[in-house]
Amino acid sequence: MPLAANLAYEDHGGGGDLPPIVFLHGAGGTRLHWPPRLRRLTGWRTFAVDLPGHGQSPDSGARTVSDHVESLEAWRRAMGIERAILAGHSMGSAIALTAALDAPVSAAGLALIGSGPRLRVNPALLEGLADPDRWTETVGQIIAWSFAPQADPRTVELARRRMLETNRDVLLRDFQACAAFDVASRLAEIEAPTLVLYGAGDRMTPPALGESLVSGIPGAQMRVIDGAGHMLMLEQPAAVEAEIRQFLLQARPAAAS
Repeated sequence: MPLAANLAYEDHGGGGDLPPIVFLHGAGGTRLHWPPRLRRLTGWRTFAVDLPGHGQSPDSGARTVSDHVESLEAWRRAMGIERAILAGHSMGSAIALTAALDAPVSAAGLALIGSGPRLRVNPALLEGLADPDRWTETVGQIIAWSFAPQADPRTVELARRRMLETNRDVLLRDFQACAAFDVASRLAEIEAPTLVLYGAGDRMTPPALGESLVSGIPGAQMRVIDGAGHMLMLEQPAAVEAEIRQFLLQARPAAAS
């Protein structure tokens, strides 16, 4: 797995001169939280990164969303990427939103899943992640709240095992970073074309948060997909791919300019 600026990443070619898509996973995840049909989206150059301390990327000690944005920006410069469409899930969406605010010239578009202007975290989860004796139980609770009841049990179990592979301190810092995230007062500054996707059964970040994004970001659009929860891209990958493809077609003129 190649590394640039201490971030491991996958690179799948295509897209010609259009800005690439960069996939950003959520708390306790890795690039593998984006299924292959998205990581290898035909017709576009795509990157899927492991954030610091996740997957095959070394831990940088990142404690805030802004820390992750700094890592992402260092990676973008090292890769020679001038502009990119940022596709983020949960904490990854917070990183995408913050990057679009702090470096707007580099953001050609935003595709946000399970997102919001704030990402409040149940205090019981923070307490459980901080307690070594409750760590496994708390990860189980996070996973239970992250999937719709009809999700494939094999997908749910794989997600649980992958989250348990994340360093406990890294996962705690992830959720603390989400709890501190708040860009509600700055949404009107975002100029990039924006798509907000939600699972109808999302219990971690209810769709009302997406409605707040759409009302605050000029021109933003929102789609709600039935039969899915917070891990929408793992539960309904074909539907997510279709929505992102449609968004890319609409955003192509702005992305190319």
